[in-house]
Amino acid sequence: MRHNINMKNLLNKKNLILFIPLIIIMVISFLTMYNSKFVSLSYSNHLTKQIIWYVLFFLIIILNRKIKFLFKYSNFIYILNVILLILVLIFGNSVNGAKAWFNFGFISFQPSELMKLSYSLFLTKLISNYKHKSIKSDFIFLLKILFIFLIPSILIFLEPDTGAIIFLLIITLCMLLLSDIKKIWFILIFLLPVLLLLTFLYLYFFKQDLLIDLIGTSFFYRMDRIINFNSIDNIQLQNSLIAIGNANFFGTGLGKATIYIPEIATDFAFSLTVSSFGFFTSLILIICYFLIDLYFFSISFNIKNKTTRLFTSGFIGVFIFSQLYNILMNIGFLPIMGIPLPLLSYGGSSLIVIALYISIILRIDFNNI
Repeated sequence: MRHNINMKNLLNKKNLILFIPLIIIMVISFLTMYNSKFVSLSYSNHLTKQIIWYVLFFLIIILNRKIKFLFKYSNFIYILNVILLILVLIFGNSVNGAKAWFNFGFISFQPSELMKLSYSLFLTKLISNYKHKSIKSDFIFLLKILFIFLIPSILIFLEPDTGAIIFLLIITLCMLLLSDIKKIWFILIFLLPVLLLLTFLYLYFFKQDLLIDLIGTSFFYRMDRIINFNSIDNIQLQNSLIAIGNANFFGTGLGKATIYIPEIATDFAFSLTVSSFGFFTSLILIICYFLIDLYFFSISFNIKNKTTRLFTSGFIGVFIFSQLYNILMNIGFLPIMGIPLPLLSYGGSSLIVIALYISIILRIDFNNI
């Protein structure tokens, strides 16, 4: 089955399941960005920028047709993105202790966001071309994947941006589940992180001095903040819970300030949406995400081409994880990390990368990569 959509059928009945929810989320995002300026003047131009990013978002989806070269040159795109990750550590702007952005005045660019797409393209090509021959060949293949995973992960860790590393890990696991390697490897793949986590927790609770000697003070305190995320001293979480807890069915309304939350336009945009426009709007938002997820699941499971399923599975994994983690983080069930709510939160890099993912999934002829 070919999955090559042109301009004439891009907006057919089936694709309305994708585009109508996208437009609804866009409108809610604009309203949320508008209200963010009443929380802090530092967000006064976020609505204007978000409108610009969304114009580019839909232009990429509607007009971008020549995307086969992305797979053909995926290894070079990956290397270029690695170079950008190195350069941002040297020349990038530091924001809230993280050196992860290139600032070009009116706009900024985050290479770690682009790495999600670059890594997906490279990994899709690598895994789709691999055929199981022996346990040894599987082992060598997994070492290759580990190598291309660790290079950007180490650079992103130095920024630091823990959320982006988790995204790369999710992409890897989702694609490996559809690969040709023997399933016995998944026991080892999942067992190793569990053992590392248990070792870390043992050292954290019983041998903190040794743990600090091993990983350093800076990394220890980063992990300490994650483990103790629900502390009463966590202003972000406490204010987020107050904002959501005081919301009613329709919220405070347009043009009214809510309680101040650091990063309210990005990581805590969901809290701002709920407090400003109520539980009714948040329900619409969740339904829209569900319909978009359902659309991409239908593509992934109904089309038999392996490359299609690989690439789409990586996107679905990251997209759904971002939704679940951000919402649960906003209501205090998960530690606070720099994981915004896709499509709703402010951010050009994220929107452009999602647009490129969607454009590729809608148009690429996966039979001729």
